[in-house]
Amino acid sequence: MARDGQGDKAAKLWLRQQIRLGRRHQWPVVASGLLSILAASGQAVCAGRLLADALAPRTGAPPGYPAATLILCFASLGVARAALSFFSERAAWSAGAAARRRIRSDALGRLLHAGPSVLRGAHSGELAALVIDQVDALDGLFSRWAPAAVLAVLGPAVVACVVLFADPLAAFVLAVAGVFVPFGMAFAGIGAASASRRQFVALARLQARFVDRVRGIATIVLAGQATAEAGRLQTAADELRRRTMRVLRVAFLSSASLDLALAAALVLLAIRYGTGLARGTWSSPAAAMTVLLLVPEFFAPLRSFAAAYQDRLHAAGAAGPLATLPPLPAEPGPPARVRTVTASGVAVAFENVGLTWDPARGPALDGLSFRVPAGETLILAGPSGAGKSTAIEILLGFVRPDSGRVTINGADIAELVPQALARLTAWIGQRPVLFAGTIRDNIRFARPEASDREVEDAARSARVLEFANGLPDGLETRVGEGGYGLSGGQAQRVAVARAFLKNAPLLLLDEPTAHLDPATESEVLASLRRLAIGRTVILATHSAAAQAFGGGRRLDLRAGQAVSARGAA
Repeated sequence: MARDGQGDKAAKLWLRQQIRLGRRHQWPVVASGLLSILAASGQAVCAGRLLADALAPRTGAPPGYPAATLILCFASLGVARAALSFFSERAAWSAGAAARRRIRSDALGRLLHAGPSVLRGAHSGELAALVIDQVDALDGLFSRWAPAAVLAVLGPAVVACVVLFADPLAAFVLAVAGVFVPFGMAFAGIGAASASRRQFVALARLQARFVDRVRGIATIVLAGQATAEAGRLQTAADELRRRTMRVLRVAFLSSASLDLALAAALVLLAIRYGTGLARGTWSSPAAAMTVLLLVPEFFAPLRSFAAAYQDRLHAAGAAGPLATLPPLPAEPGPPARVRTVTASGVAVAFENVGLTWDPARGPALDGLSFRVPAGETLILAGPSGAGKSTAIEILLGFVRPDSGRVTINGADIAELVPQALARLTAWIGQRPVLFAGTIRDNIRFARPEASDREVEDAARSARVLEFANGLPDGLETRVGEGGYGLSGGQAQRVAVARAFLKNAPLLLLDEPTAHLDPATESEVLASLRRLAIGRTVILATHSAAAQAFGGGRRLDLRAGQAVSARGAA
């Protein structure tokens, strides 16, 4: 429970910060809303006079405004309200869109900065729901609730001031009824934020389950579990439905409290004026009609606020995971500390580096030290869990060591400009990530500004053209998400072609031939040897064939420590 309380507090602080950041886009909505309320008050005055004259013509009283003038004024104010309503809707949409762009960009930046090392325990379906659904759920907070919260205070105050001139007691009645509305909404909304948060958790779990089952549909069918899995999905969907209906109850309860206050105020004032006019204690039918017509206008901003209150609760439920995303790096210090390195000839050194992912499992790296001169190859060998991939992830900038120092050309990797580190480095892992699109687009992903000729040269060097030329559309052949339509060896060649196209001086290879048959492994290694010429290479592998790669020095790792070194010093 304490953890939930801390999460709620962090979400509230984060929401306040986001509302402050989006305030500049909300003032046009507030300004147009106030002008619309003033126009509505003017219409009520005109309509009250017209109705009073129609129901009780003034005999012997001084002449007032002609009916034609009042009708023209009423119509003009109506046109003005329509224009202000249109402008308000446009401004509200712009405020919501600007907030969503800002928050989604910030969330993506945090996720990309965190990298796979920090997010390895997160499900892709949950991350997609976070960046898409939960950010979209914040739209109403900025486009409706934030402006409505301001108008819920200023709007009734403006109407009450107009009513005050006609009947001070009526203004007091409206003020008391208006104060009752927030208390009723707060009472109805107790526990609604937690219910909304549980709804988002159920939605994320449903999406994650659905993505998993779609990916493993073949396994499910072959295991004869299709009917059982469909039933589990139905159960998860039904749970989401129930949680959604619980959240929607708040909207109806909030509306009921407002309708009760409006009806009470209207009935009290109608009895007051009806009795006063009948007994002759109230002598201004026009003022009475104006006040009665202004009662709905008094509650209109409160009604908008009540309708938007659901958006506030929805946003509170969506804000928790967004508020707890890994933070972006601090702003760089003085320019002297931000460094770059030359793009030709890259030397790498680990100096007593230590890193622990989970204290219960022990250190992943424990005082690891080695040096790779520029243009040479180092092979990191050892069993799974020895720390090979962890060393690669440090060099990629995905994680920083707990102790020790990693340098590139003598510069501490922690002080390098991230963009410079990305330009220096090409990486090929066990399973290349290919996107839905053409083979050419997947190769060009390494350097989007590359020409078609450069892409084709990279494809030729990686021996992609050997299989692409046999396809109906060559490099324009479309592949599915994850490289669907290509074999493992073909997908790995596309990854090698990316590295050729990027032409980075530091090449990091993390089990690049895992899951490949011996013949395909030999072909991929041949392409990698061509790619390694003139580059600094660090290869993490336990493949016997890969360990002879390029005749480089070999460093054996055990439990995050270097146990032996062979080859050139």
